[in-house]
Amino acid sequence: MSASRLLISIIIIVSASSSLCMDGKQMTQTYSKISAEGNISQPVLMDTNAVLCCPRIEFRNLIVITWEIIIRGQPSCTKSYRKERNETKETNCTDERITWVSTPDQNSDLQIHPVAITHDGYYRCIMATPDGNFHRGYHLQVLVTPEVTLFESRNRTAVCKTVAGKPAAQISWIPAGDCAPTEQEYWGNGTVTVQSTCHWEGHSVSTVTCHVSHLTGNKSLYIKLISGLRSSGSPALDLLIILYVKLSLFVVILVITGFVFFQRINYVR
Repeated sequence: MSASRLLISIIIIVSASSSLCMDGKQMTQTYSKISAEGNISQPVLMDTNAVLCCPRIEFRNLIVITWEIIIRGQPSCTKSYRKERNETKETNCTDERITWVSTPDQNSDLQIHPVAITHDGYYRCIMATPDGNFHRGYHLQVLVTPEVTLFESRNRTAVCKTVAGKPAAQISWIPAGDCAPTEQEYWGNGTVTVQSTCHWEGHSVSTVTCHVSHLTGNKSLYIKLISGLRSSGSPALDLLIILYVKLSLFVVILVITGFVFFQRINYVR
C-alpha cells in the first residue's frame, strides 16, 4: 500500500469515529505497518475524542508506563504509572482534557477529549519492562474544517472563500476562468483563510462551480452568473449611473405622491 493511500485510510478512520483506538489489537497492527514501535503522523479532527495507544505489552511484564507530551509553547508534560507501588504521578500537566482512558492499571492509553487546536504536538508512550523499553510516538496534527462561501461580486466575477481551515484548503474552478492570484490570510491559532476570485467574459458560461479540497473532506458549491448590464470599468462612472437610477426613482415616487395628493384635494372640494 502506498504512503498516500495509507494516509487517506487513516483520515477516513479519524473522520468516521471519535476514537483513534477503537480496537487496540487491530489499530496496533495497522500502526505497525507504518513504523513498528516508532513514530506515527496522526491527523485528527478538532472537537473529536482522540485515544492514543501504547504498545501492547502484557501487564504482568510492566514496570513503569510513561506518557511524554510536548506541545509548542508549553512546558513538557509527563504522566507516569509505577506498577509496583500502584502509583501515578504527573509533572507540568495542566490541561484537564488530556487524561488516562481509565486507571493506568486497567488501560495505559491516553485520551484527549475534546481535541482542541492547541493539542498539536508530540505524544510518546514508553513501556518499561525487564526486557527493555518499548515506545510509540504520535505527531498529532489537528485538522480544522474550513467554512466555505461562494458569491458573485460584480460583472460576472465570483469569489470563493474558505475561512479558518487547518491546513490551508485548495480551491479550483469549473470551468476555469480568468483568476487573480489566490489570497491567503494566516491566523495566530494556525488556521488559514484562502480566497480565490475569478472572472468569466461573455455569456457562454452561465454557472460556475468552486471546488474545495481539504484533508477533512472535499466540498463543491455552484452559482449562476447574472447576465446584466456590463460595468463601465470606471468606478466614478459606475457611481454616477447608480445615483442617476436612484434619482430617477425618487422623481417617479415624488410625481406619484403629488398626483395622489392633488386628487385628494379635488375630491374634498
